[in-house]
Order: sequence, then C-alpha cells, then structure tokens
Amino acid sequence: MLNVPSQSFPAPRSQQRVASGGRSKVPLKQGRSLMDWIRLTKSGKDLTGLKGRLIEVTEEELKKHNKKDDCWICIRGFVYNVSPYMEYHPGGEDELMRAAGSDGTELFDQVHRWVNYESMLKECLVGRMAIKPTVLKDYREEEKKVLNGMLPKSQVTDTLAKEGPSYPSYDWFQTDSLVTIAIYTKQKDINLDSIIVDHQNDSFRAETIIKDCLYLIHIGLSHEVQEDFSGLYYRKCQLISKEDVTHDTRLFCLMLPPSTHLQVPIGQHVYLKLSVTGTEIVKPYTPVSGSLLAEFKEPVLPNNKYIYFLIKIYPTGLFTSELDRLQIGDFVSVSSPEGNFKISKFQELEELFLLAAGTGFTPMVKILNYALTDIPSLRKVKLMFFNKTEDDIIWRSQLEKLAFKDKRLDVEFVLSAPTSEWNGKQGHISPALLSEFLKRNLDKSKVLVCICGPVPFTEQGVR
Repeated sequence: MLNVPSQSFPAPRSQQRVASGGRSKVPLKQGRSLMDWIRLTKSGKDLTGLKGRLIEVTEEELKKHNKKDDCWICIRGFVYNVSPYMEYHPGGEDELMRAAGSDGTELFDQVHRWVNYESMLKECLVGRMAIKPTVLKDYREEEKKVLNGMLPKSQVTDTLAKEGPSYPSYDWFQTDSLVTIAIYTKQKDINLDSIIVDHQNDSFRAETIIKDCLYLIHIGLSHEVQEDFSGLYYRKCQLISKEDVTHDTRLFCLMLPPSTHLQVPIGQHVYLKLSVTGTEIVKPYTPVSGSLLAEFKEPVLPNNKYIYFLIKIYPTGLFTSELDRLQIGDFVSVSSPEGNFKISKFQELEELFLLAAGTGFTPMVKILNYALTDIPSLRKVKLMFFNKTEDDIIWRSQLEKLAFKDKRLDVEFVLSAPTSEWNGKQGHISPALLSEFLKRNLDKSKVLVCICGPVPFTEQGVR
C-alpha cells in the first residue's frame, strides 16, 4: 500500500508544466552537459576520492562532508560524493547542498524520484550507510500463516479491520492450470485506467488506484514475494511505428508487452527510459491518442496494447536524439503513470479553456477527447495554441477539422515569429490576449482552465 505523491499536471519538472513556482533549471557552463558528465564518468578518474575503495559510512562521518568541495549525500542507504557533479547538476549547486552531509532521500523523491541516480552517480559511490543494531520482532508465528507468499483472506480481513474499512482486500484461487486473484476494492465504478497489470516471467503485479492511494500486489510465482517500493516500475515496450507530425515532432507508437494492461489516466504522465552510452536516461512524457479524428469516441473495451507519444526532437538533445535513432522493433522502457490531475474536475463542467505552448499541447489531446465525448453538461471548449511558426503547429489540420465537426470547439493559433502572410493572432502569452480568450458565455457557468507549456509560459499564464 503506497501513498501516491502529489504532482502537477502533467509532469512537475518537465517541459510540460502546469503550475508556477516549480524548480527551475540553472544554465550550465560550457562543457558541463549531461553528455560531458557521462564522458567524465567513463574517463577512469577517481570521483570519490577513495581510489576505488567502498566504505561503511556512519552518521557522524556523513555529517562531516557538508561543503561544496566535499559533499556527500545519502540516498536510500547508499552514500555518494556529489562534489564532482556540482557543476553538471541542472538544478544548480544550491539544490544539491540542501542535502549535503545528510540523508537526501526524501528531498530527492520530492524533486525527481524518477531519475536513475544509481546509473548517473555509480562512479561517485562511497559506500553504504552503517546499519544500527535493532531489536527484531519474532515473526515466526506469522510466517506459518503465509501461504505461497500471500496472506490468507481471513488474516487480511482481520488486519484491515484494525486499520480501517477503506482498504481493499484480496483472495486467490488456484487450479492445476490457473491462478485467479480477486481484489475487493469496496469502491463502485472502478475504471480500466485505474488498474495496471503486468505479468513478466515469474513476476505478477497488480496496481489499483483508489482515490489518492495506489494499492500494489506483487507476487513472485512459485517463489517468495519480491517487493520494491523504492522507484517506479518499468516494462519494455516495442517501437511499432514512427511518423513525422511537424518538421521536428514525431508520433511514436509503442506496443505494450503481451501480458500487460496499462491505460494512462487523463492528465497523468509516464517516464521513458533509454540507455545512452551505458547510462540510463529518463524523461517524462504525456501519452496521447493515436489521432484526434480516428475513433475519436473511444470504444467500450479500448485497445490497451498500444501507447502513443508526440515528442519534439532536439538536435542537440541527448535523450530525444537517441529516441529518434531507434529502429522499428527496438525497445523503450515505460514506467507506471504518475500525476494528481483528477477527472472529477470535469463533473458538471460547462466551459473548458485550454492554453498550450508547443508540446504542452500533448496533455490537451486526451482532455479534448474526454471533454467532447463524455461531458454532457459541456457547452464550450476553447483552445489557444501558442507556437513560434506555422510549421510548428502540431496536428493543425486535425484540430481545424475537429472544430468544424464539433461546433462547441473553438481553436485559436498564436505565433511568436510568423511570416508576413500570417493573418492570425501573434505575440506571446499576455493579459491582452487572455482577457478576450477567457470570457465566459454565461456569468455563473462552471469553468476549468488548463495550461501547459515551458515554465516561463505557465508562470506568465498563471500570473
């Protein structure tokens, strides 16, 4: 049982932000890029100062290393000398110094728990934290009650009765050829996008999202249960197709593993993971529908075997360049969803205003889909889409066709660097543009405003 962390829609520290006040990136000096850091870690240079030795670190020893030129940080029981990494950290030195000489696990999880720090900092590993002796409880009697690594329903029920009535319970039934696991959520109207199921090799996982909590069952079939709550769970997905949407934006279609059910809820994101020159790099992205027009009304039993991403390719970008080089049939690791955007915001909604800049349009795709097909009270949807040039507008023709098809939808394109032939709106996000755009049709109508784009865009829009 895990508490789902509170996060912004769709991803707190990505190019796709919807809240002000987030952690900003710090401009790095020349020669201090992620690729430069990877080269340094491969150079053989001693980055720990211990000449390859691993030591056991006490709390007292950890506290001594709290300066910029001598900075040790503990993350999940492992201690790293992050002094060499100071100038390469996108969040700046001050962010790292907040955890200097201490356990930075909680701070790390708040900012970017999805980052694969083990791979990024493996050459900076000092050693493990020393373990304090503790008095252990005798679990031998409890172990006698465990069958095949799972608690019998009677024991689960007794435990849950003490903890509260809202927690789910589960039971299982086994024949010679089939194991059935029943999860009793005690909640009505559980949607398919609230359930994630993975079965790979000898491991079975079932995640059920109920309100603000994520309930996880992880079973090692024919083995003891193996649990890992320290990070996100990834599954390998195969690249099925890749097509150009604009001059620098591609639509990637990935196929989920055969025994995986995964639907990313509206307004949530996942993380894609690739290995770049031996180092695992992770980036957050919001899945989209395969098209705004084809099968706009999602079927009752949706095809959950494919997941789509609209991704802008940066020529000097380490991750997107590597992603663009993938061939059909190659694999990308995809995490479980994260985010706190709640679909309940749409209840009895009458007017929806969407503000997007560049690839900040991606989370708007599913919102448009859901709003226009599943909100009977909806009277109007307005999208103001900011881009640099006409060539940068993602799915322009689809948006125009959709607006023609559904009269509730109005779309306005705003360009910051238009040609002389452009007759539409131009400029950057401003009070003058928004004052006209955000006018309600009815004075007391229920309104929702969503904004997504680069940090300066969202901050200016929120102000």
